[in-house]
Amino acid sequence: MKPHRLTLTNHLVLKYGLHEKMEIFQPRKATDDEIRNFHSEDYVEFLKRVTPDNAEHYEKLFHRFNVGDDCPIFDGIYDFCQRYAGASIEASRKLISDGADICINWSGGLHHAKKTEASGFCYVNDIVLGILELLRYFPRVLYIDIDLHHGDGVQEAFYSTDRVMTVSLHKYNGDFFPGTGHIDEIGSSLGKYYSVNVPLRDGIDDDAYVWLFKEVIDAVIGTYQPSAIVLQCGADSLGCDRLGCFNLSIRAHGRCVQIVKDFKIPLMVVGGGGYTVRNVARCWTYETSVLVDTELSENLPPNEYREFFKPDYKLHPDLKGRVENQNDKRYLLKVRERVMEQLRYLDAAPSIQMQEIPPDIQGFLDGEGEQRDAVSDSVRGKERRALSRRYREDWYDDEEDNDDQWMDVDG
Repeated sequence: MKPHRLTLTNHLVLKYGLHEKMEIFQPRKATDDEIRNFHSEDYVEFLKRVTPDNAEHYEKLFHRFNVGDDCPIFDGIYDFCQRYAGASIEASRKLISDGADICINWSGGLHHAKKTEASGFCYVNDIVLGILELLRYFPRVLYIDIDLHHGDGVQEAFYSTDRVMTVSLHKYNGDFFPGTGHIDEIGSSLGKYYSVNVPLRDGIDDDAYVWLFKEVIDAVIGTYQPSAIVLQCGADSLGCDRLGCFNLSIRAHGRCVQIVKDFKIPLMVVGGGGYTVRNVARCWTYETSVLVDTELSENLPPNEYREFFKPDYKLHPDLKGRVENQNDKRYLLKVRERVMEQLRYLDAAPSIQMQEIPPDIQGFLDGEGEQRDAVSDSVRGKERRALSRRYREDWYDDEEDNDDQWMDVDG
């Protein structure tokens, strides 16, 4: 999560003049109390106190809070967390107050962090904090994740509530980090069927990804009718990413942003993964232009970091075809069918009685589940469990399954 990605993105946004099409704010840092709305007090205290100089005194806590190789200790770690988390919280408040219809925080999107531990370069989950803020006003929030990696931290936080629906498109083979995101992870208790996972294989290309994304998101929004959307735009799903294995172009990644934007629902856009820095900057600059309805020149404008973009100095380099596409039409249709079946077992948009949410928002969400646990014993609940058992038996069993339907994903 190199901050240099943000420096390059900022320079391109400024040099293209995109800052003139939007309001720019410098948000305050998140307070301890705001961070504790999701994260445990002992974990927050650890982040506040630990430094490289005193790390040996806290070493016995490293395993407990999952810090180490993927989540190293560095100077200013808590200040860093407060800044990107504060930006997402303030973005949520802008949407709530009708101060904006779209808010962007490219420094955010750290979707792996859990309530009591760091994970995958993520220490504080700004997305969860932002969504909790949105839930003070909006009845239903939809979270969409197009990072290469599964958005496990956000899914886990809202796994048992229908106030938030999570949709994640990601690589999944059982071993790839973080190891979660199987299509059978559908939520629990009141949140059952409100977690949607779209597992993909290596090498997916533009046409297939955009087709599947549009099919899923159109159906989800039509069914769930969210009041607000949070879109995580991790750029490690681009082709040629240092840690990636997809073949997506910047245009295709941006097309997903356009699809969500076109619904004209209050929208918060955050960053995420991405480890080929020059392409992350290109991608987020392009997606900023999509969000402000501005066409950009293919030739990058002169800027202090121009040499990072050699040899082509273009906004849209060729990122396709490096990895063999293992997502055939049969597989994609099977994934789509599973998602559509899951959505058919949802109640339509949950009816929320608006009320003042108490300070312990996570406790509030947990408490909602207890109110309707009896649903699992109803006739409908039995039907859902039977359907779930049938899915587990059918999924991945036979590549010839469900091949009587074909869709031209290239069209």
